[in-house]
Amino acid sequence: MDNKYKKILIVAAIIAGLLLIWWFFIRKPEKPIVLQSEKPTRGYIALSVTATGRIQPVDTVTVGSQVSGIISKLYVDFNSKVKKGQKLAELDRSLLQATVDQASGNVSNNKAQVALQTANFGRESLLYKTDAISKAEYDNALATFNSSKAQLASSQAQLRSAQKNLSYTDIYSPIDGVVLNRNVNVGQTVAASFNTPTLFIIARDITKMQVQANVDEADIGDVKAGQRVSFTVDAFINDQFKGKVLDIRLHPSVSANVVTYTTIIDAPNDDEKLKPGMTANIIIYTKEVNNALLIPAKALKFTPDSSLMKDYEIVGKIGGKGKGKKRTGAAGGPGGGGGGASGGGMNANAAGGATHTAKSRKDSSGVAAQHATVWVLQGKKLIQKRIKIGLNDNTQVEVLSGLTENDMVVTSMPETAATAKAGGTAGSPFMPQRRGGGGGGGRR
Repeated sequence: MDNKYKKILIVAAIIAGLLLIWWFFIRKPEKPIVLQSEKPTRGYIALSVTATGRIQPVDTVTVGSQVSGIISKLYVDFNSKVKKGQKLAELDRSLLQATVDQASGNVSNNKAQVALQTANFGRESLLYKTDAISKAEYDNALATFNSSKAQLASSQAQLRSAQKNLSYTDIYSPIDGVVLNRNVNVGQTVAASFNTPTLFIIARDITKMQVQANVDEADIGDVKAGQRVSFTVDAFINDQFKGKVLDIRLHPSVSANVVTYTTIIDAPNDDEKLKPGMTANIIIYTKEVNNALLIPAKALKFTPDSSLMKDYEIVGKIGGKGKGKKRTGAAGGPGGGGGGASGGGMNANAAGGATHTAKSRKDSSGVAAQHATVWVLQGKKLIQKRIKIGLNDNTQVEVLSGLTENDMVVTSMPETAATAKAGGTAGSPFMPQRRGGGGGGGRR
């Protein structure tokens, strides 16, 4: 019996020793769940619309020719800066000069005829007064005199026309600006018989440019004249250019069943970096708020579940495996017992509270205020609060009321090893996968 008793004691001692070793050296004590939380901050938030467009001068003038001829001289080239009235080119004058000389000769001849008929009519008039000639002879002399005057007037008009056409051989700039395009060379024939040929295209002032943006019909309702704009161009990818919306043209453009509206954006170009024809990537800020109280957008999606009850006292409705629960025996905080935040495990009443719009009230930015639910951490208490929100850019949310800068707003549960492994486990590399960050439809 003694040996058997000793064996039992030895086995018991070994088991106790193994238990002690497991308890102190092998067993990993379960750590309390530490929620990720942030305090609201003050900052800038905006809603915006993205678009693409083409940079163009504010005003361009096409310079042509009213007469046909051969270009004999050019005084400007591409990118030449010109002044109003400056000569740009000359056409060959020989044929038009000959026309002027011919018309001038006709005028001289008709002047001589007028002088002759004036003297002849004077004689005929004196003879008629003395009844030396008949009334028919007098009328014939008068008609010849008037006809000579009419021929003189006609030849003078032809001379003026020929001189005017001769003056059109000199091409002048109608405005101050820069030559964007030159379509002719010396020796080239210009034919102006059917339409006016384009010789030069002149931009009025390249220090003042404009962007013609194509804004999608889904976004055009938020765009208004006077809104701030920023844009970039590929040539200066690190530079951000500023502008503002000037006008929205009502005529739509339809391409591949996509309807866009041309929006004119003013773009100062004092340093002349912007050049006509560049493609601009545009952001139009439709609503902006400075010094807003901001929380992360993911805070609206957080909702606690029953696994947190062992570490926290939960005040408010919680979600857990499809059933809404409410912690009893604790006083409700501000907004306690209201609708839960959006997220998994949320009951129907909670969902309704998160998306309810507050009687069309609008904040200073013009956005209708909405009600939402967040969870605030106070020591070991997790308190549900109903807040009023304004702008939401999917990264940050503007808080209009319901929170202070000292509140610790819970944003998410901590990521465990199992969660990280599950999230990082990928399927077959040959299967199609969704890429993140592609949403938004041009609205930020």
